[in-house]
Amino acid sequence: MSRLADRLDKLRSRGEKALICYVMAGDPTLERTVDIVAALDEAGADAIELGIPFSDPLADGPSIQAAGQRALANGMTVARVFETVRAIRARTDIPLVLMTYFNPTLRYGVERFARDAAASGVDGTIQTDLTPEEADEWIAASRTNGLDTVFLLAPTSTDARIDVVARLSTGFVYCVSRTGVTGARQDVPEELPALIGRVKERTRTPVCVGFGISQPEHVRRIGAFADGVAVGSALVNVIARNGDGPALLDEVRTFTKGLKAATRPD
Repeated sequence: MSRLADRLDKLRSRGEKALICYVMAGDPTLERTVDIVAALDEAGADAIELGIPFSDPLADGPSIQAAGQRALANGMTVARVFETVRAIRARTDIPLVLMTYFNPTLRYGVERFARDAAASGVDGTIQTDLTPEEADEWIAASRTNGLDTVFLLAPTSTDARIDVVARLSTGFVYCVSRTGVTGARQDVPEELPALIGRVKERTRTPVCVGFGISQPEHVRRIGAFADGVAVGSALVNVIARNGDGPALLDEVRTFTKGLKAATRPD
């Protein structure tokens, strides 16, 4: 069992939901990314999605796009992301999932990417725009190197697509809460429980929800029917407001503690 799967299994056994936090590698700096992940671990986050900056992030809203541009301006590359992971691993064993588009993986080399990711301490990946029909090479490379493969589902996913993703995903299944791009929202879509129910009928792999989650109340409501939540833009906004300032880590911890408290049973 992978580090990620083990963490989610233990949370499920005690009736607690997973809090997965997204951080863009290199924003505001490589060194600060390491500090931020350590702070998230201290504040109770259960796993980290570490974003690889990409010049054409089609699924990302304004906050994560801006974070990616800042990271690219700081000189972040795939190789430097692996360097960041190694530095994180010197401080914490929190599960780490790389979140990327497939182009950087393809350019780096599929086998090489999987090998170097695993060697640096990565536990799995979310290849955001890689469809299951085109993923055979990546799945094979991941399995060879002990990496979980997390695939995405959307409110528009058919039962046939849910069946495929439920079969191929390891670690967790990532359900997008709404159509469109990432970004903090004020509401939880009414149709979301039905989507999660359809997925959970088809798999025992944990089902986590992302896109638009920004408040403890969102976490609490989604935790009633899903196994966890992924928070991205709202946390990226906290980081952006503070930059490399002295309050950055305290603000990250405070924000995360509020979200994590909502994942625990009453």
